[in-house]
Amino acid sequence: MILNLRVDYKIANIDAMENISREMDQLFLELQKKYSIVEYVEISTCNRKEYYIHNDDISPKDSLLSHENKSIIIDYGDSAIKHLFRMTSGLESMIVGEDQILGQVSDAKQKAFKERHCGNILDSIFTKAIHVGRVVRNKTNINKGSVSIGSAAVDLAQKHLGSLENKSVLVIGAGKMGKLVAKALAEKNLNAIFVANRTYYVAVKLADDLGGQAILFDELSDYVSTADLIISATGAPHYILTKERLIESGGDYKDLLMIDIANPRDICENVCELGVKLFNIDDLRDIADENTARRKKEFAEAENIIDDEFILLKESFKLIGVNDIIANLRVSMEEIRKRETEKAITKLSNVDENIDIVDSLTNSIVNKIFFDISKKIKQAAHENDEQLINAIEFMFDENK
Repeated sequence: MILNLRVDYKIANIDAMENISREMDQLFLELQKKYSIVEYVEISTCNRKEYYIHNDDISPKDSLLSHENKSIIIDYGDSAIKHLFRMTSGLESMIVGEDQILGQVSDAKQKAFKERHCGNILDSIFTKAIHVGRVVRNKTNINKGSVSIGSAAVDLAQKHLGSLENKSVLVIGAGKMGKLVAKALAEKNLNAIFVANRTYYVAVKLADDLGGQAILFDELSDYVSTADLIISATGAPHYILTKERLIESGGDYKDLLMIDIANPRDICENVCELGVKLFNIDDLRDIADENTARRKKEFAEAENIIDDEFILLKESFKLIGVNDIIANLRVSMEEIRKRETEKAITKLSNVDENIDIVDSLTNSIVNKIFFDISKKIKQAAHENDEQLINAIEFMFDENK
């Protein structure tokens, strides 16, 4: 069975999501302990946290899954897989059609594979999901002129500051999200742009691409007081900017705009006590709604592609099942062939030529018989003939 646990921006604001994510981690650990889960993929982005689990022992009726917190969504089987397909297609994103989710899902799969908790089933599902996301983007206009969370943050800044022309901007974080912010800012006629990152050479590279200036993370305080706009998108587990740090930096902050698109958040809400206008991911919803409305007509075509690809995945699962039967059958027949060959050889002379002839003959017989049998088994799988498949499995499985 495939199980999906998730919380996202649709049912929780940024504050609730931070708390529920920790609660979901605990729920996963309890399930892992109870069912010895070895196959799972974890996805964590700025506006969602998800677990995909493959385990045939978990029961939907388990009390652990009768979760009191309605902000944790729990899906099973086909529903869980289709949600993943919709997610990689960009239909579940706050910014509909955004491309970043494809890379995030791919990274999550590779991480799980590297850590050896992505088995054949989840590998097949995630490989198909990434393929679906690419097909949807190639065959529809779901991502045409698409914006990202990063560029949406820049749009939000313009709504409150007016033009960004001749403004001084500080970008904190030069990772994937920081790069998206920078890409959107590159189109503005800024007075200055500064980039800060824990790893300095990463900040240097991004700043060079923008024609801006990289600064050391320890120098943040020197630049905060002179910025008109600060956009923060780090992966830090704690606050980067607080009221106390701003006070230490000195300056007047009543005209300063801060946008925090990190999860967990980078900027403490107490900065607002100094007159700072602070926004976070929750404040991007209006821009996200406008973006969704522009792409609404692409949804139907994307859903059709998802349905077609889901059918193909189900077909491939049938073949995976019968391939195991065929493999076991092949092993069983090969063991019989070897035993009978050895019996025949003992009755013949010990001449190598005779031995080779007998071995070749019996191998040829098995191959010819096996070809017809495997062909019929695959045909039964394609026609969804469960009764025949079960009968074949019973006949050739020594453990039944």
